[in-house]
Amino acid sequence: MTLAQKRAASPKFDNSFISYLQKKFPEFVPPAIAIAIFLALWQLFAWTPGATLPGPIQVIQDTWILILYPFYDKGGIDKGLFWQILASLQRVAISYTLAAFVGIALGVLIGVNQTMSKALDPLFQLLRTVPPLAWVPISLAALRQNEPAALFVIFITSLWPILINTAVGVTQIPQDYNNVAKVLQLSKKEYFFNILIPSALPYIFTGLRIAIGLAWLAIIAAEIVMSGIVGIGFFIWDAYQNNNVSEVILALVYIGVVGLILDKLMAALQNWILPTEQK
Repeated sequence: MTLAQKRAASPKFDNSFISYLQKKFPEFVPPAIAIAIFLALWQLFAWTPGATLPGPIQVIQDTWILILYPFYDKGGIDKGLFWQILASLQRVAISYTLAAFVGIALGVLIGVNQTMSKALDPLFQLLRTVPPLAWVPISLAALRQNEPAALFVIFITSLWPILINTAVGVTQIPQDYNNVAKVLQLSKKEYFFNILIPSALPYIFTGLRIAIGLAWLAIIAAEIVMSGIVGIGFFIWDAYQNNNVSEVILALVYIGVVGLILDKLMAALQNWILPTEQK
C-alpha cells in the first residue's frame, strides 16, 4: 500500500515541479522541452544501424576538450572556439556597421528621389539575388587578400535588406506628415530628423535585423572557402577535412547560439529605440 502511494505521488510531484518552472520561467519550459525531444530523437537516430552522424552523447565525448577550454591559443589558426567566434564577430561588426551606414544613406536617397529609384532599382534587384558564395571569387580576384575579401562578402550581403527596407520606409511616410512639414515650412534638416527618420525607423530596423542574420551567414560561407584565417567558418572546414564530424556539429551549435543572440540583441535595441506606438 505504501509503495503504491509513493508511485502515485511521483507524477504529481513532477507535474507540480513543471508548473513551478512555468510560473517562474514562463518562456523557458516550452523551448527546453522541445530541445530535449530533439536531442532524444537525434540520439535515437544515431543509434540506428548504418547511421553515419554521431549523436549528442558522442559529440560531447569527442569535443569535451573544446567545450572545457574555449580560450586556448597555440598560435596561428590553432585557437579555441572563443577566439574563432570572436574573429568572425569582429569581421561581421566591421562590415555590418559599414553596410548600415551605406544602406541607410542610399535607401533615403532612393526613397526621396523617384528618378534615382527608377534608375538604380533594377541594378539593386539584380545584385541582391547573388548568393554570398558567388561573391567570394570576385572579391578574391579584386582584393587579392583573404581578410578584405571576407569583409566585402559580408558587406555586400548585408547591404541589400537595409537599403531596400529603408527606401520602402521613406516612401511609406504618411502624406499628412509631408503636408504638416510644408505648412510649418520645415527646413530639409528639420524634415529629415523630425519626420523622415522617425517615420521610416520601423522599416530601417526591419532591414537591420534581417541584415545581421545574413551577415553572420555570409561570414561563415566566406571563411569556409578562404583558407588560413582564424574564424568559425574555416574551423568548420578544417574539421571536416580532418574527418572530425563531432567538431563540425559543435561549431554549428555555437553558430546557431551566436546567431540567436545577435537577433535578440537587435530586437532589444529596436524595442529600446522605437516609440511605443511604432512597435
